[in-house]
Amino acid sequence: MTSRNERAEALRALLNPHDPAIAMAAHNPLAAKLAAEAGFAAIWGSGFELSASYAVPDASILPMGTHLEMIRSMGEVQDTPIVADIDTGFGNAVNVAYAVPRYAAAGVAAVVLEDKTFPKDSSLRPGGRQELVPAGEFQGKIEAARAHGGMLVIARTEALIAGQGEAEALRRGAAYAEAGADAVLIHSKSKSPEEILSFCRAWDGRVPLVLVPTSYPQLSFKDVAALGKVGLVICGNHAIRAAVAAMRDTFRRIREEGGIAAVEGRIASVAEIFALQGDDALRGLERDFLR
Repeated sequence: MTSRNERAEALRALLNPHDPAIAMAAHNPLAAKLAAEAGFAAIWGSGFELSASYAVPDASILPMGTHLEMIRSMGEVQDTPIVADIDTGFGNAVNVAYAVPRYAAAGVAAVVLEDKTFPKDSSLRPGGRQELVPAGEFQGKIEAARAHGGMLVIARTEALIAGQGEAEALRRGAAYAEAGADAVLIHSKSKSPEEILSFCRAWDGRVPLVLVPTSYPQLSFKDVAALGKVGLVICGNHAIRAAVAAMRDTFRRIREEGGIAAVEGRIASVAEIFALQGDDALRGLERDFLR
């Protein structure tokens, strides 16, 4: 396995505005391993996905320890750099200074902090409570993360989500880059990519941008690369949504068919699961050490 510093530098090298890296969301080690197997450049340790996997809202309900342990477990089973979604940093700048070294010790390559108040509300929730902290206060959180982390710090502004407009989003993005952010994540819930495209064109390029095109999936990776401003694109919640859809379909078929035979050819084999669990390595340990 690679060290945490190597993972951070590997991710930094991938933030190429002319060839953006693509990150896939994960909510557990198995999903992270599958994303790495599929060839994604990074793993998005998604707070939304983890909350969904516990069947609770994405509203700062799960404690830091739950998220941290899952992120640590993801890093133990594969080498792809992990971008940890730590929402608002679990409180103020003091909380950030406490949390970030623990994520560094867990081997993450980057943390993403957002400029909403704690506790947060999901950015895409209809009618959600989207309140931002003052930009200066958030600069302090970025500086605390930089001082204590030894990894990339990505600052996420929710100005567009909160309806504060492009000028405010640009002002905040510039302030966060000035505070030491390695990249700026700009988020939008508009169903059209035009809001994001306008921001990207206006951005001065001082640090790479990060996009999460959940609401505007028609924007292709090729289109993003053509902007020359975006270093990372995050597929923000596709692992949990794919898992829910597949499980619902399988469960429905079993109920309707009155047995499991009809789904057998549509789901992963037991042998595939053994392989993902590292069964060969276990057998090797048994041969070498069991007496």
